[in-house]
Amino acid sequence: MAKLKIIREYFSFLRANKKWWLFPIVSAFILLGLLIVLTKGSALAPFIYSIF
Repeated sequence: MAKLKIIREYFSFLRANKKWWLFPIVSAFILLGLLIVLTKGSALAPFIYSIF
């Protein structure tokens, strides 16, 4: 329940301050983080890490 509250507060912050340009940036960081975490133990890990 606390995670949903954080997401709700984030969107209310974006709406109140009209900072919609932050949404794609934060989304990209989350997707890159998930990519790194999910491929940590796989055979693709050396190739993913070489990109960064």
